[in-house]
Amino acid sequence: MTAPLRADAAHVTEAAIAAVRPETLLPRRLAWRGGELLLDGRPFSTPVRPTGRIAVVGGGKAAAGMAAALEALLESGALGLVSVPEGCGRMLERIEVRETRPAAANLPTGAVVEATRAMRGLLESLGPADLAVVVVTGGGSALLEEPAAGVELADVIAVTRFLSAAGADIRELNVVRQAVSLVKAGGLARACTAGRLVAVVLSDVIGDPLDLIASGPCMPVGPAPDAALAILRRHAAVEVAPRVTRHLERTVAVAAPAAPDGAWTTPTGCRVSHVLVGSNATAVDAAAMAARDRGYDVTTRHAAAVIESADDVGRRLATEAAGLVAAARRDGRPRAVIEGGEAVVSLPRDHGTGGRNQQTVLAAFEAWRREAGAWPAGLLIASVGTDGEDGPTNAAGGFADAEVATRLAANPDLPRAIARCDAGPALAAAGGLVVTGPTGTNVADVRIILARP
Repeated sequence: MTAPLRADAAHVTEAAIAAVRPETLLPRRLAWRGGELLLDGRPFSTPVRPTGRIAVVGGGKAAAGMAAALEALLESGALGLVSVPEGCGRMLERIEVRETRPAAANLPTGAVVEATRAMRGLLESLGPADLAVVVVTGGGSALLEEPAAGVELADVIAVTRFLSAAGADIRELNVVRQAVSLVKAGGLARACTAGRLVAVVLSDVIGDPLDLIASGPCMPVGPAPDAALAILRRHAAVEVAPRVTRHLERTVAVAAPAAPDGAWTTPTGCRVSHVLVGSNATAVDAAAMAARDRGYDVTTRHAAAVIESADDVGRRLATEAAGLVAAARRDGRPRAVIEGGEAVVSLPRDHGTGGRNQQTVLAAFEAWRREAGAWPAGLLIASVGTDGEDGPTNAAGGFADAEVATRLAANPDLPRAIARCDAGPALAAAGGLVVTGPTGTNVADVRIILARP
């Protein structure tokens, strides 16, 4: 039973990731015809007909694929620069793809700042007849960064690390990062002097809020220093980087026009539009279709904007799995649950190595062992990051089936591994890691329960 279940899980995972690759998504929404950029085969509400240069900039784990798709699409010869993690680079004809941070280290670097300054300089060189296209994808908060005056890159890194370890969610993290950056919260768009800017977005944030994806570099939200300070106080982070705190205390919030759809005009007269080409729901739907193709009765659950810890998610998946196993045994029909999400992990001071998906799987195994005993032959639970990175590890996530569960059960240190968030070594020893390498995309996580009679 183990081999068929693993093959099914691999097929479902591959389908989820393939569905959100930029080269697949972008041509479905955008086209270039007769010197005009079209959305879903029709002109934009305000037509995009540049007669001058076309510049492509941006960053994120899917930025290379976005740039490649745009270079193929824009026949008039776009040029530009995008920032990506190591392992996600590629050679393009006219757009530079620059690897600016190490793999599995989701924090900005000096190379990120240098690339971002170059992008800002390019946008500032454009004129009214030109078009700027900004690719905005998951991971962009760490790959598009230029700290505000008086704030050092080391301060941004220190605060981000502290808040992440304290269990801050993506909204809290990005509100703080927006408030200490020149390019987040609309800063990149405000630097643009082109007549038009189109932001092409691949969402890794549940609910697809345009102001939070990659910290909203083209949204008119502006920094919210009071909200950022409140988040620092909530997580006891006020003293982590004093320059950050001082900057927030003296910063005045920027009044932002209402633009939930991302359409606005900057102070320089650049008209901004946003196009969302894919999200976590895209991956979940593709994964569910792949499971149905394998004969499963599938329950699909799109992610809700609810904060859940990895431990809570794991326990919930184990409880639901028990019902699926019972149903499959009762009528002989395989069952599956496919859901999206992004759990949070609060790291203890003495913590190990792993990521939210690996922690979710260990928590599911431990909950099953406590409530139901031996792991059944027909059950597999997996949780996978669509970007191929789960925390500071080289794994995308983890899985548990009967074989992995037997090895985990023989590990006397497993309770301590769960308490220390040390899921990586435990799953590696049990053969329960999912390793994909960088996928070139990022839409948060997909969780899978497969139950066969």
